[in-house]
Amino acid sequence: MRYVSTRNATLDITAAQAIATGLSRDGGLFTPASLPAVSMETVSTLCKADYRERAVNIMKLFLDEFTAEELAGFAAAAYSDNYDTMDSAPLRKLDETTAFLELWHGPTCAFKDMALQMLPHLLSASLKKTGENREVCILVATSGDTGKAALEGFKDVNGTSILVFYPEDGVSDVQKLQMTTQEGANVGVCAVKGNFDDAQSGVKVIFSDEQLRGELDKRGYFLSSANSINWGRLLPQIVYYFSAYCDMVNGGLVNLGDKVNFCVPTGNFGNILAGYYAMKMGLPVNRLICASNANNVLTDFIKTGTYDKNRPFHTTVSPSMDILISSNLERLLFDLSGMDDSQVRGWMEKLASEGKYTVTDEVKAKLDAVFSGGFCDDDTTRSVIGSLYKDNGYLIDTHTAVAYKVLCDYRGETGDNTPAVVVSTASPYKFCDAVLEALGESADAPGLELVDKLSAVTGTAVPKPLESLKSKARRFTESVEKTEMKDVVEKFLK
Repeated sequence: MRYVSTRNATLDITAAQAIATGLSRDGGLFTPASLPAVSMETVSTLCKADYRERAVNIMKLFLDEFTAEELAGFAAAAYSDNYDTMDSAPLRKLDETTAFLELWHGPTCAFKDMALQMLPHLLSASLKKTGENREVCILVATSGDTGKAALEGFKDVNGTSILVFYPEDGVSDVQKLQMTTQEGANVGVCAVKGNFDDAQSGVKVIFSDEQLRGELDKRGYFLSSANSINWGRLLPQIVYYFSAYCDMVNGGLVNLGDKVNFCVPTGNFGNILAGYYAMKMGLPVNRLICASNANNVLTDFIKTGTYDKNRPFHTTVSPSMDILISSNLERLLFDLSGMDDSQVRGWMEKLASEGKYTVTDEVKAKLDAVFSGGFCDDDTTRSVIGSLYKDNGYLIDTHTAVAYKVLCDYRGETGDNTPAVVVSTASPYKFCDAVLEALGESADAPGLELVDKLSAVTGTAVPKPLESLKSKARRFTESVEKTEMKDVVEKFLK
């Protein structure tokens, strides 16, 4: 299995090199030169396996340099008692045609744990396999969940440092507390005055800074990423699509070989892209439904073929999707264009210079064959949370509510009642204020008080990782302009 850059298809590197480097120096994203095929016979075998075994069997198809024994060890460490369920990614049946894939039972109560509990093991092993002796500094831009999940995954991992940037006013109170109270000798956290796109673009500028890279090399450091631009972050996410399908079969919602729909709340496009790769590998998927909040740049792109970030930025109650530059869409474009790196480069250059681009008719036709899109605003999000809890006794977070609403809209518009999985990306306790308001309760108290209130109102237990925040002191208070992010990196690694 070899890897190429979305902006240079002639580049030919190993999986370990791709994971260790994170982002290609040409600004592109590493992607497999081809996708392995998975038969229904293999899926049938996976149905009899637990989540760890499913992870090993899917990931080993992409990782030639890693033995099955190595990957089994990584999976055992990544998905163990750090989760509050042995299923790791349980499927919650709502009715005969709908189920929720709960990806938030890990140490930070968000779906990012599914990948970021695995990535440190993959990265550490990749560094050894590539003969890298320098210490790696993981740079992360987060819209809320990635930051804490990455900090927790890389905390005190030998040979690594991790620095997280988050938008100062663009995350929930609980998300901010999770990051600013993070323990570990090798971690750093800094707020950015702006939105997530400011933080993400700032990190990309740092990665492409040759002078900084040379200076850090002299100090014995190199930079890598834990965002889903790193293939080692995206790969573990493919696993839970296969796992969800197996659980749909095991639960009697579909027969082996029947197709399902997945509705995915996403801003940076990595989560739904993992589902696309699973489909290309042979998983029986009918439609991938992309769910957005008021920052509906992806919805418009799917409907029109034009990606246009020149629009107002909205701060919403589903902040992990408050994104106007969806980095992982580049990988999809690379695949849909037949791995045409020059075409992808042109689109990305237009995005950088004009803030928009339009794909070809051929690419748009391929997009239409797989993807649908929709969005909903904050008031509708709250309404969905309230009605689902009232009617079914099932409590969901704001991002999951967006996805469920978009699925309902899609079914109403198309009449497509294919059994569907709603990808549930976070615990409702991470967004207590919006969830309480959705239930008709006031939310005019500090974040941790609202955690207790939500528990009292619903009779549900506070997740242990969030309960533990009450005893932690805030360590990180720095806030900088986007233009000062490089200085923060240099200071962190002095």
